Order: sequence, then structure tokens, then C-alpha cells
Amino acid sequence: MSALACPASLKGVLSAADAAAALVEGLGAAVALPVADGGEGTGDVLGGEVRVARVSDPFGRPVDARWWLRDDGTAVVESAEAIGLARVEELDPLRSSSAGLGELIVAALAAGPTSLLVCLGGSATVDGGAGMLSVVGSVPVPLRVACDVRNPLLGPRGAARVFGPQKGAGSAQVEELERRLAAIDELAPYSDLPGAGAAGGLGAALASLGGELLPGAELVLDAIGFDERARSARLVVTGEGRVDETTFEGKAPGAVVRRCERLGVPCVLFSGQAADYPDVRLLSGEPAYAREDLVALGLSLR
Repeated sequence: MSALACPASLKGVLSAADAAAALVEGLGAAVALPVADGGEGTGDVLGGEVRVARVSDPFGRPVDARWWLRDDGTAVVESAEAIGLARVEELDPLRSSSAGLGELIVAALAAGPTSLLVCLGGSATVDGGAGMLSVVGSVPVPLRVACDVRNPLLGPRGAARVFGPQKGAGSAQVEELERRLAAIDELAPYSDLPGAGAAGGLGAALASLGGELLPGAELVLDAIGFDERARSARLVVTGEGRVDETTFEGKAPGAVVRRCERLGVPCVLFSGQAADYPDVRLLSGEPAYAREDLVALGLSLR
């Protein structure tokens, strides 16, 4: 039986596909099956015909963003493509807007898809989807939302207090962002939904448009047929840039580990940096050697 190489992306270092290819090179008899959870790279993992639209980045500057049209007619739109952290050098969540994601959704809907999947994660915004809602009036097809986290909109685990600092907010700015999110009346009915706080509150905003908020990792694993592939594998290898408590709170590698436990398939978890999880294989932590580290890991698991 072959091994299965199922890494998520090592953000800013290797895409999930490139990480999987490196593992396969080391493992030898292995199949690449990269994974994602709604964040950056989810569209690439799900696949489809790549389309491109000119939209606004988080500060209103024009950028070319991809979206995907799958064989079943589903349009896949990824927030990170338009308003992701990788799109900007500066961080200012009090000014950044999700309008560019709205423009990308409008472009995808113009192609006449049978359904829409919006993948949330890695955004540079905490505007509660206000910018997106100013562009998208309604979604006339079934709407699913792949969330990379299960956080609510408000409170100690909400979008502002948990993710605001990652997007450049100081303590005073976090409280201002919390106040702004709480003041958006149309989000109030959805604020406690798991995933409402994803991508700076875009989960709640898309729920207000009729979207079904779903765990992104589980959705992706189902879409790529993970369980069927894993059952016949001798070993599954997964991991990401940093394994910590969030890995098991909605991230793809955590979902892979849990499914392997349920299926009774051996699973090795790796981390590019020091990890809080005990049973993890550490890479060197040097981004320049990430590919070589993964090849070496694969060789050690032959």
C-alpha cells in the first residue's frame, strides 16, 4: 500500500501542493493529496477551472484574484485571494475593507454557477464583512461557507480579540473593532454561530446572506475523498507551518489526525516550527530548507 502525503500549506513558505510533492519525493511509494481548511490555498486543493477577476485589495488598490469553477458547477471563491494578509505589506484593520471579496463574489456569480462556496481564512480585515455586504446585495444560488475557525463574532473568543492582534491591532484598536462589530445590527442574529468570527467577521456577514457556515477542513476532506483514499494507505503524513492548539480547533492537519484515528490508519504529524503538541515531528524551522526537510522526513518514513 502507498503512503498518503496530506500537508496543509506552510504559509509564506510552501503551498500545500509543493509540500505534498516534497513528501512524495522522500516517501517514494506515495500519493500526494494536499489539504486545506478554508484559508489560503483552499481553491487550489479543491481544483477546477481557474478564472481571474480584477478586484480591490484590503486598501482599495486593484489586484488580480483567482476563483475556481468546478465540474459540478460550483464557483469557489477564496477570501485570501482578494483581501488576504499576503496581499498587503502594511496592517491596519481599522481601515482595511472586505469589499474586494464582494467584488470577487459578484464576478463569480456573473458566470452563472449552480452554487457558491466561499472559503474564509487569512484575511487582513476585521470589518464584519461590511465592505463585502456593500457590494453583494444577495446570492441567488445555494451558498456554503468554509470556515477555517469556529470562533463566534464577539467576546473573548471573537474576531476582534482573538484575531485582531494578528492583523496589526493594538489593545485600544481591538476594543474599537469589537465595538464596531457589535454595532452592525444585521450580524446580531448570527453572532454566536460557530465560524461567525472567521475572517474578521465575514462568517456572520455571509450567514446574513443565507450562507451555511461549515467547518472548512471537514468540507475539503470530504470533497477530495480523503476517507476512501486513507483506508487503503499504509501511512498518512500531514502537518503545517506551526502546530499549536488551533491545529485541533478547525485546521486541516488536526482534522486529518482525527480521521486517521477513527479509520485506524497510522498518521505522522509534522510542524515547521516548535510545537505545543507532543507527538509531532519537527522540521528545522528554517524556511529556506522547508522543502529539503520534508523530503528528509519522507525518507525517514519509508
